[in-house]
Amino acid sequence: MIKRSLIATLVALVVSAAAFAATATAAPKSVNYDVPVTGTATPAGGTAAPFTGTLTIDRVVRTATGLAAVGTLTGPGVTNQAVTVPLQATGTCDILHLTLGPLDLNLLGLVVHLDQVVLDITAEQGPGNLLGNLLCAVAGLLDPPTGGGGGLGGILNGIVALLNQILARL
Repeated sequence: MIKRSLIATLVALVVSAAAFAATATAAPKSVNYDVPVTGTATPAGGTAAPFTGTLTIDRVVRTATGLAAVGTLTGPGVTNQAVTVPLQATGTCDILHLTLGPLDLNLLGLVVHLDQVVLDITAEQGPGNLLGNLLCAVAGLLDPPTGGGGGLGGILNGIVALLNQILARL
């Protein structure tokens, strides 16, 4: 009797895991979020000219190097050009906030008075900020994981799903 209930439980777990994996890897719903784009474009065999258009983001995907927005670019001379744009995290994250109250020391007749000291250390993320990127990643290690599975792959899949949900609500 115990064997049967154990086998039934294992089968239920396997079926649940398979269903969860199928929903986690299903193609994300298209969201069509428009972003204005400005810059310089150089057509094949042409000269650089100012470009103003619209990037319509359909979804966010996981690539071998991180995350990317997938969509179409439209503007003067460009109609529904498929593009994939890598996404990079920028911003800051708090590393340390330390407040020391006033400190008075008397060292054999040498009196030292230190008023309140506030030490704030933040890390800046972005291209070329190796230490900032590393410290922000380490600071987030204890955050609860999102998405299916463990490790970095599961976290990235969770981020992709959350970004697509955010885009769908915009």
